[in-house]
Amino acid sequence: MNQTISYCQHGLKGEITIPADKSISHRAVMFASLIKGKTLIKGFSKAQDPLSTVNVCKTLGVEIESINESDIVVTSSGILKKHSQYLNCGNSGTTMRLMSGIVSSRNINCTLIGDESLSKRPMRRIIEPLTKMGAVIYTIDNCSPLYICGRNLHSINYHSQLASAQVKSCVLLAGLNAEGRTTFTEPSLSRNHTELLMSYLNADIKVDGLSVSVKRSQMEPKTIEIPGDMSSAAFFIAAALIVPHSDIILKNVGLNPTRTGLLEVVSKMGGNVEILDKRIVCGETVGDLRVKYSELKGTVIDGDLIPKLIDEIPIIAVMATQAEGTTIVRNAQDLRYKESDRISAVAGILKKLGADITETSDGFIINGKCNLSGGVDVDSLWDHRLAMSAYIAGFLCKNEILVRNFDCVDISFPEFEQYINYLHM
Repeated sequence: MNQTISYCQHGLKGEITIPADKSISHRAVMFASLIKGKTLIKGFSKAQDPLSTVNVCKTLGVEIESINESDIVVTSSGILKKHSQYLNCGNSGTTMRLMSGIVSSRNINCTLIGDESLSKRPMRRIIEPLTKMGAVIYTIDNCSPLYICGRNLHSINYHSQLASAQVKSCVLLAGLNAEGRTTFTEPSLSRNHTELLMSYLNADIKVDGLSVSVKRSQMEPKTIEIPGDMSSAAFFIAAALIVPHSDIILKNVGLNPTRTGLLEVVSKMGGNVEILDKRIVCGETVGDLRVKYSELKGTVIDGDLIPKLIDEIPIIAVMATQAEGTTIVRNAQDLRYKESDRISAVAGILKKLGADITETSDGFIINGKCNLSGGVDVDSLWDHRLAMSAYIAGFLCKNEILVRNFDCVDISFPEFEQYINYLHM
């Protein structure tokens, strides 16, 4: 499906509740699948990626039932059934990497597969620590499919060269069923949803700075409430900041400090975002955001900030085109290994729309403030975050643009058009 976007004349107005966080949704259903009993998950994401996790868990013998539009009940014996066939992870790197930690440490023989995009993404980052724990994994060129022969694993003390929540979560999930205490240390703090949820569910987990350790233990069934996804909220935050006359409220947004790098950047750029009704829900910080149009200024985004906003960099680049001065993004080379090479793709799309952007090896340089001309077709490359970022950029173009293969947004945010149209009425 192709989508046409026109210049937004009157700004965005209104209030919406952001859909459930995908990262937490993945973890909630995986952890519930390891718990004996019933677990109610309130506000589960209906995006394709978390549903891939649901399907994998069902294949492993877990009962998962929707009880209304947003809530599910997970019923498990706590023991996943043996499986010698395929576990289809779809487009979801989170599903493949985290489930690898689970099945490697249990008596399960299986093959994890994914779509064409997922089959190109690097898996060595999880294969290395799992192999050190005694896992048996066969692969070609360190990409999927992953042939895994599950067995009893032993603990390790692993120092990662990469700050990655997926690698960290994979190792911790393996360690949850391994002999001894497994410790994972990263160079800077990545998303810590796994640590918070394991702690909430009473796993034997300890956090010490950049190190986190886990010991074989049983988690307890509890109701899990999932906040709104900051990565989804990012598109509306950026749109309201750069489309004149905008004033919106985003309800129930997850404000986990490892995910709020976008808000730190917005503050550096002089953006007007106010946090309302800040609270703690199931160990996660949650709040409402009021966002108003702002005159932004350029900034530098690098270092420890990158892991806290890696998924938001495409929309940050759109935002930077409307900031006075120069914005520099660096140390973001991991963007080249997402659903697309997002560094090259973002630069190509924005340049085609009329932006002054230069691609670098680990990011880009954007000179603003740009008058985007539009009047062109751009290709999403079947990358959901590129598609939505291009859509927001279209609001600023003098001439309408067409985004090809826009339906890829269903991977992460099937409600996107419904929500943006509501604010754009």
